[in-house]
Amino acid sequence: MSILTLDHLSKSFGSHTVIDNISLTLEEGKIFGLLGQNGAGKTTLMKMILGLLPISSGKIRIFDEEVIYGDTPTNRYVGYLPDVPAYYPYMTAFEYLMLCGEITGMPKALRKERATKYLQLVGLSDNKKKIQQFSRGMKQRLGIAQALIHQPKLLICDEPTSALDPIGRKEILDILQSIKHETTVILSTHILHDAQQICDEVAMLHNGKFVVSGSVSELMKTYSKQQIRVLFDNEKEAKQFIEESDLKEKITSHSNILLIEVNNLAQTQQQLFAQCNSLNLYPTTIEVVQPSLDEIFLEVSR
Repeated sequence: MSILTLDHLSKSFGSHTVIDNISLTLEEGKIFGLLGQNGAGKTTLMKMILGLLPISSGKIRIFDEEVIYGDTPTNRYVGYLPDVPAYYPYMTAFEYLMLCGEITGMPKALRKERATKYLQLVGLSDNKKKIQQFSRGMKQRLGIAQALIHQPKLLICDEPTSALDPIGRKEILDILQSIKHETTVILSTHILHDAQQICDEVAMLHNGKFVVSGSVSELMKTYSKQQIRVLFDNEKEAKQFIEESDLKEKITSHSNILLIEVNNLAQTQQQLFAQCNSLNLYPTTIEVVQPSLDEIFLEVSR
């Protein structure tokens, strides 16, 4: 079932168009990557979905209910993690979630049950520190817990990993992946590697438009060029291979590492192995290099 529909959506600030006539349908049970450079309009789009900014033209629907600026009953379906969540620093994580549940009108027993559940989910169940003592990663994990406490159907996360170290980023991505059977996730990020790790579908926002969208696997096949990476023991062997190679025009080299552009994988592999055999060269490594979302974004945004 469609949880979110963007129908010819546009947003301008004066003469500056930030979102330019975009359309999208998002199905339930997915992690959707909203990709783009800083300033691409990702936060503006999310604020319109939340009813916090007026729409210049077009419509947004959540479960076929239209999102209306300033009148947001559709937000009962939505949880939101801003890029820099703010807290009452003198509270513990449990106290804060109890407050969040109270604000939504949740009975005390249910608040306690859910606070316990979601603190366990984000790895903070045994933490008795005040929030002011939390690291950035802990605050982001607490932000996910507060966004989930009313069990939304749609969770919107605005750059949740951008200021975290590799361990913190992995913790957040693992949490998001673990909840997709409960709630559909929109992950806004400019870190394309993160989206590649966990997203089922992505859309790349550039100059106000979705320059490309679809499943990650489809985009890899459609837009990125496959390569074979060959590592020789030394630069001399690499140069010898290039000089004798029928693949010379498809090779880029750096010291003893060659990257060979591939159109037909089986044919290129056959040529590579035959040439190595004829020259008595024995590469240390031969591997097929998978394309990345970074390469796709660079290609389509030129």
